[in-house]
Amino acid sequence: MAGKMALISDIHSNIEALTAVLRDIDKRHLDRIVCLGDVVGYGANPRECVDLVASRCEVCLCGNHDQAVLYEPANFNVGAERACFWTRRLLEQEPDREKLCRRWDFIGRLPIRHVMDGMLFVHASPRKPVNEYLFSEDVYTNPAKITENFRRMEETEACFVGHTHVPGVFLDDPYFDPPDELPEPRRYPLGEEKAIINVGSVGQPRDRDPRASYALINGDNEVEFLRVEYDIETAMRKIQAVPELDDFLGTRLTEGR
Repeated sequence: MAGKMALISDIHSNIEALTAVLRDIDKRHLDRIVCLGDVVGYGANPRECVDLVASRCEVCLCGNHDQAVLYEPANFNVGAERACFWTRRLLEQEPDREKLCRRWDFIGRLPIRHVMDGMLFVHASPRKPVNEYLFSEDVYTNPAKITENFRRMEETEACFVGHTHVPGVFLDDPYFDPPDELPEPRRYPLGEEKAIINVGSVGQPRDRDPRASYALINGDNEVEFLRVEYDIETAMRKIQAVPELDDFLGTRLTEGR
């Protein structure tokens, strides 16, 4: 399986959360970082987040918000749609031509899936890599969806996703374990059985824990789920200072929802 690496997702233009997570990654001496997409959307610092992800990540995938900024938002709520159009305008208004072109080129080249070391990496799901939600309740309400996604993993043993902003492990029973309910809390051993692993969200967690969420593959070939404190108040105030961004996108950060 893979060597040591960090797995981040759903940054959503939250530079305070991203820099805090990267500091934590650096303390652990991890050189490899994979981003599962949604670098932009919702937050107030899309330019800075794109630049940082482009410079630090070995691989970055295309999320539905990245795709929406590049093309058009589809099935977005009003707040998400407005944030998408504001993000696009901000990227287009970059006065430095070189930076402008570099950012659009980066977003435009994001792949929708990546296979490495026997593992599949996508933003949303194996079946629909950019925009299918795999919710924990699906194991009860729509088990066929979970089973079909395991089938689409093909020869890979583990698939890493984001998109729902809720970390945890899906198994093909189907079953879902949040990090604290794993047999060894916050750690899952790779290779014992197929798994779809959600790494949570760096910039907008939705599991009622406001701390930034990410995961790593450690030297024992385990996935370890981690949380990092960051300056939520600053991130919230920045959002509230932009008229085009819904205040709720900021206040929800304090509650992790």
